Amino acid sequence: MAEAAGPAPDSVAATATLWDWRRRVADLWHGIRASNDPEAAWRLWRDTRTELFRTHPQTPLDPDSDMPEYFDYDPALRFAVALAPPTIAEPIFMPAGGDGEVKLLPFAETAGLASALGGELTLYWVTGYGGGVFLPFLDATSGKESYGGGRYLLDTIKSADHGVTPDGRTILDFNFAYNPSCYYSPRWICPLSPRSNRLPGPVRGGEKGHLP
Repeated sequence: MAEAAGPAPDSVAATATLWDWRRRVADLWHGIRASNDPEAAWRLWRDTRTELFRTHPQTPLDPDSDMPEYFDYDPALRFAVALAPPTIAEPIFMPAGGDGEVKLLPFAETAGLASALGGELTLYWVTGYGGGVFLPFLDATSGKESYGGGRYLLDTIKSADHGVTPDGRTILDFNFAYNPSCYYSPRWICPLSPRSNRLPGPVRGGEKGHLP
Protein backbone atom coordinates (compact mmCIF):
# COMPACT_ATOMS: atom_id res chain seq x y z
CA MET A 1 0.00 0.00 0.00
CA ALA A 2 1.36 3.42 -0.94
CA GLU A 3 2.37 5.65 1.92
CA ALA A 4 0.06 8.63 2.32
CA ALA A 5 1.43 12.13 2.24
CA GLY A 6 1.55 14.05 5.51
CA PRO A 7 -1.02 16.73 6.34
CA ALA A 8 -0.67 20.16 4.79
CA PRO A 9 0.88 22.74 7.16
CA ASP A 10 -2.44 24.48 7.82
CA SER A 11 -4.05 21.18 8.81
CA VAL A 12 -1.43 20.03 11.31
CA ALA A 13 -3.33 21.35 14.32
CA ALA A 14 -6.63 19.85 13.15
CA THR A 15 -5.03 16.48 12.46
CA ALA A 16 -3.33 16.53 15.85
CA THR A 17 -6.65 17.13 17.60
CA LEU A 18 -8.19 14.23 15.68
CA TRP A 19 -5.27 12.07 16.80
CA ASP A 20 -5.94 13.17 20.37
CA TRP A 21 -9.66 12.35 20.04
CA ARG A 22 -8.86 8.86 18.77
CA ARG A 23 -6.35 8.32 21.59
CA ARG A 24 -8.84 9.38 24.25
CA VAL A 25 -11.58 7.19 22.81
CA ALA A 26 -9.21 4.20 22.64
CA ASP A 27 -8.18 4.78 26.26
CA LEU A 28 -11.85 5.00 27.25
CA TRP A 29 -12.69 1.63 25.70
CA HIS A 30 -9.62 0.07 27.29
CA GLY A 31 -10.91 1.24 30.67
CA ILE A 32 -14.37 -0.13 29.92
CA ARG A 33 -13.04 -3.60 29.09
CA ALA A 34 -10.77 -3.59 32.15
CA SER A 35 -13.60 -2.77 34.57
CA ASN A 36 -15.21 -5.48 36.72
CA ASP A 37 -18.30 -3.30 37.22
CA PRO A 38 -20.34 -2.96 33.98
CA GLU A 39 -22.54 -0.16 35.29
CA ALA A 40 -19.54 1.85 36.55
CA ALA A 41 -17.93 1.32 33.13
CA TRP A 42 -21.09 2.62 31.49
CA ARG A 43 -21.07 5.74 33.67
CA LEU A 44 -17.43 6.31 32.69
CA TRP A 45 -18.40 5.97 29.02
CA ARG A 46 -21.38 8.32 29.32
CA ASP A 47 -19.53 10.98 31.33
CA THR A 48 -16.37 10.87 29.20
CA ARG A 49 -18.35 11.09 25.96
CA THR A 50 -20.33 14.01 27.34
CA GLU A 51 -17.12 15.84 28.24
CA LEU A 52 -15.53 15.14 24.85
CA PHE A 53 -18.66 16.23 22.98
CA ARG A 54 -18.82 19.40 25.05
CA THR A 55 -15.18 20.51 25.00
CA HIS A 56 -13.07 18.73 22.39
CA PRO A 57 -12.20 20.48 19.08
CA GLN A 58 -13.18 17.32 17.19
CA THR A 59 -16.68 17.11 18.64
CA PRO A 60 -19.22 15.91 16.06
CA LEU A 61 -21.69 18.46 17.38
CA ASP A 62 -22.54 21.61 15.50
CA PRO A 63 -22.62 24.76 17.67
CA ASP A 64 -26.42 24.63 18.01
CA SER A 65 -26.68 20.86 18.58
CA ASP A 66 -27.97 19.33 21.78
CA MET A 67 -25.78 17.12 23.94
CA PRO A 68 -26.33 13.35 23.75
CA GLU A 69 -29.04 11.89 25.97
CA TYR A 70 -29.03 8.35 27.30
CA PHE A 71 -31.42 5.66 28.44
CA ASP A 72 -30.89 4.50 32.02
CA TYR A 73 -28.49 1.63 32.51
CA ASP A 74 -30.20 -1.77 32.24
CA PRO A 75 -28.13 -4.83 33.26
CA ALA A 76 -30.51 -7.06 31.28
CA LEU A 77 -29.10 -5.55 28.06
CA ARG A 78 -25.63 -7.03 28.58
CA PHE A 79 -25.05 -10.34 26.77
CA ALA A 80 -22.26 -12.83 26.18
CA VAL A 81 -22.94 -14.53 22.86
CA ALA A 82 -21.45 -17.18 20.66
CA LEU A 83 -20.72 -16.44 17.01
CA ALA A 84 -22.19 -18.61 14.26
CA PRO A 85 -21.71 -18.53 10.47
CA PRO A 86 -23.77 -15.73 8.90
CA THR A 87 -27.05 -16.45 7.18
CA ILE A 88 -26.44 -13.41 4.94
CA ALA A 89 -23.62 -13.84 2.41
CA GLU A 90 -23.77 -10.77 0.20
CA PRO A 91 -21.50 -7.83 1.06
CA ILE A 92 -22.97 -4.38 1.55
CA PHE A 93 -21.51 -1.23 0.04
CA MET A 94 -22.00 2.01 1.93
CA PRO A 95 -21.08 5.58 0.89
CA ALA A 96 -18.07 7.03 2.68
CA GLY A 97 -17.78 10.56 1.35
CA GLY A 98 -14.39 11.33 -0.16
CA ASP A 99 -13.26 7.77 0.49
CA GLY A 100 -15.80 6.40 -1.98
CA GLU A 101 -17.53 3.28 -0.67
CA VAL A 102 -17.06 1.06 2.35
CA LYS A 103 -17.45 -2.67 1.76
CA LEU A 104 -19.08 -4.50 4.67
CA LEU A 105 -18.61 -8.27 4.50
CA PRO A 106 -20.89 -10.44 6.70
CA PHE A 107 -18.66 -12.80 8.65
CA ALA A 108 -20.69 -13.97 11.67
CA GLU A 109 -24.09 -13.97 13.30
CA THR A 110 -24.81 -13.74 17.00
CA ALA A 111 -26.15 -16.78 18.83
CA GLY A 112 -27.70 -15.76 22.12
CA LEU A 113 -29.84 -12.66 21.62
CA ALA A 114 -33.08 -14.12 20.28
CA SER A 115 -34.61 -15.24 23.57
CA ALA A 116 -34.30 -11.76 25.07
CA LEU A 117 -34.41 -9.44 22.05
CA GLY A 118 -36.41 -11.46 19.52
CA GLY A 119 -33.68 -11.97 16.94
CA GLU A 120 -30.01 -12.25 16.10
CA LEU A 121 -27.68 -9.76 14.43
CA THR A 122 -25.12 -9.99 11.64
CA LEU A 123 -21.58 -8.82 12.32
CA TYR A 124 -19.69 -7.25 9.43
CA TRP A 125 -16.00 -6.96 8.62
CA VAL A 126 -15.00 -3.60 7.17
CA THR A 127 -12.67 -4.45 4.30
CA GLY A 128 -9.69 -2.35 3.34
CA TYR A 129 -6.50 -1.39 5.09
CA GLY A 130 -6.58 -2.58 8.71
CA GLY A 131 -10.21 -3.65 8.59
CA GLY A 132 -12.41 -4.00 11.64
CA VAL A 133 -15.60 -5.43 13.10
CA PHE A 134 -18.76 -3.39 12.63
CA LEU A 135 -22.10 -4.10 14.28
CA PRO A 136 -24.87 -1.59 13.57
CA PHE A 137 -28.48 -2.35 14.38
CA LEU A 138 -32.05 -1.08 14.31
CA ASP A 139 -34.81 -1.87 16.77
CA ALA A 140 -38.37 -0.83 17.61
CA THR A 141 -37.15 2.48 19.09
CA SER A 142 -35.47 3.52 15.80
CA GLY A 143 -37.00 6.70 14.45
CA LYS A 144 -38.97 7.22 17.67
CA GLU A 145 -36.84 7.10 20.79
CA SER A 146 -33.55 6.53 18.98
CA TYR A 147 -32.04 7.53 15.64
CA GLY A 148 -33.96 6.25 12.63
CA GLY A 149 -30.75 5.33 10.83
CA GLY A 150 -29.80 2.90 13.56
CA ARG A 151 -27.08 2.84 16.18
CA TYR A 152 -23.61 1.33 16.44
CA LEU A 153 -22.72 -1.32 19.01
CA LEU A 154 -19.26 -2.35 17.77
CA ASP A 155 -16.87 -0.43 15.55
CA THR A 156 -13.40 -1.69 16.31
CA ILE A 157 -11.72 0.71 13.87
CA LYS A 158 -12.84 3.41 16.32
CA SER A 159 -11.99 1.18 19.35
CA ALA A 160 -15.64 0.41 20.24
CA ASP A 161 -15.15 -3.16 21.44
CA HIS A 162 -16.77 -4.68 24.54
CA GLY A 163 -14.31 -7.57 24.80
CA VAL A 164 -14.81 -11.30 25.38
CA THR A 165 -15.51 -13.53 28.35
CA PRO A 166 -12.85 -15.92 29.71
CA ASP A 167 -14.49 -18.75 27.75
CA GLY A 168 -14.33 -16.78 24.50
CA ARG A 169 -17.88 -15.51 24.12
CA THR A 170 -18.36 -12.03 22.65
CA ILE A 171 -19.69 -9.38 25.04
CA LEU A 172 -22.43 -7.20 23.60
CA ASP A 173 -23.71 -4.56 26.01
CA PHE A 174 -26.49 -2.54 24.41
CA ASN A 175 -26.15 0.10 27.10
CA PHE A 176 -23.19 1.29 25.02
CA ALA A 177 -25.16 1.64 21.76
CA TYR A 178 -24.41 5.03 20.24
CA ASN A 179 -25.47 7.22 17.35
CA PRO A 180 -23.25 7.71 14.30
CA SER A 181 -21.80 11.19 13.91
CA CYS A 182 -24.18 11.97 11.04
CA TYR A 183 -27.01 11.97 13.59
CA TYR A 184 -25.54 15.16 15.00
CA SER A 185 -24.47 17.03 11.88
CA PRO A 186 -24.75 16.82 8.07
CA ARG A 187 -20.99 17.41 8.00
CA TRP A 188 -20.59 13.66 8.49
CA ILE A 189 -21.31 10.75 6.16
CA CYS A 190 -21.77 7.48 8.04
CA PRO A 191 -22.58 3.89 7.15
CA LEU A 192 -26.09 3.26 8.45
CA SER A 193 -27.50 -0.02 9.66
CA PRO A 194 -28.78 -2.42 6.99
CA ARG A 195 -32.52 -2.89 7.34
CA SER A 196 -31.91 -6.62 7.74
CA ASN A 197 -30.10 -5.98 11.04
CA ARG A 198 -33.27 -5.06 12.88
CA LEU A 199 -34.38 -6.39 16.24
CA PRO A 200 -38.18 -6.63 16.49
CA GLY A 201 -38.49 -5.28 20.02
CA PRO A 202 -37.31 -2.05 21.66
CA VAL A 203 -33.74 -1.74 22.95
CA ARG A 204 -33.89 1.04 25.54
CA GLY A 205 -30.19 1.27 26.24
CA GLY A 206 -27.43 3.58 25.07
CA GLU A 207 -28.00 6.87 23.29
CA LYS A 208 -31.40 8.27 22.57
CA GLY A 209 -32.48 10.26 19.53
CA HIS A 210 -35.44 10.72 17.26
CA LEU A 211 -34.28 11.94 13.85
CA PRO A 212 -35.67 9.93 10.88
